[in-house]
Amino acid sequence: MTATANRPEWLKRKAPSQTSLLEMGRLLSGFSLHTVCQEADCPNIGECFEKRTATFMIMGRVCTRNCRFCAVSNGTPCKLDRDEPLHVAQAVNELELKHVVITSVTRDDIEDGGAEHFAKTVEAIRNLNPGTTVELLIPDLKGLWAGLETIAQSKPDIINHNVETVPSLYSAVRPGAVYNRSVELLKRAKEIDSSITTKSGMMLGLGENKEQVERVMEDLRDVECDILTLGQYLQPTREHYPIYEYISPGVFEQYRNIAYRKGFKYVAAGAFVRSSYKAAEGMKKIRDGE
Repeated sequence: MTATANRPEWLKRKAPSQTSLLEMGRLLSGFSLHTVCQEADCPNIGECFEKRTATFMIMGRVCTRNCRFCAVSNGTPCKLDRDEPLHVAQAVNELELKHVVITSVTRDDIEDGGAEHFAKTVEAIRNLNPGTTVELLIPDLKGLWAGLETIAQSKPDIINHNVETVPSLYSAVRPGAVYNRSVELLKRAKEIDSSITTKSGMMLGLGENKEQVERVMEDLRDVECDILTLGQYLQPTREHYPIYEYISPGVFEQYRNIAYRKGFKYVAAGAFVRSSYKAAEGMKKIRDGE
């Protein structure tokens, strides 16, 4: 199968507001913070920045892994900024966020994978913003589950870890990651604290088929994963993994319905859906029991 070249109409968006980009850029720079919106070339950056919301990316902007789908830089990362948890909390306060998503680069160079830094960030946010719900999108911690316990003990409202794709594509798309380890992380998060909502997501259009996608859904439900996000993979550069298919809005809706039938409590599925896109909406629906 060859990569598809031309984007369909449903994948075209208006250019983001330069005013919003500049205003948010100044705010984030003032706190010395990074966002996945900027570093991963997210197509929703204009919409989110106009609404004065962002997904904070802690522990620097350089990842120790080199996943073939991801636009984030890889190489030798910087030392941890011990003031970063406070700066994130201050930015959340400045933006008056009611729900915040915190993610990170993967830091295989740190003994606990950055677990303590995540926990300190949750603590700082709660101290300064007691009414804000907190969602963490975490790496796999290399399977060091003591780090997962550290994160869970900080009591985030949601622990998110994306499986990203189907198992057969891992070696090509996610070198350095292990599908079963990712699923196990979600399983262990529930075992550590069943009150924490768990969440995972997949990119579609990488060459997977419907049967494989449904099998991943079943694997996630087997470990009581609560929330699922499904979005279209968009190739950051020609050097990245190619797009094999553009998934139509109708097919995304089919997957959404299938996921609900399999028992997920909240499902977001669509071309521009990303792990943190409209995350506050998912949090609200979970809390309201809808």
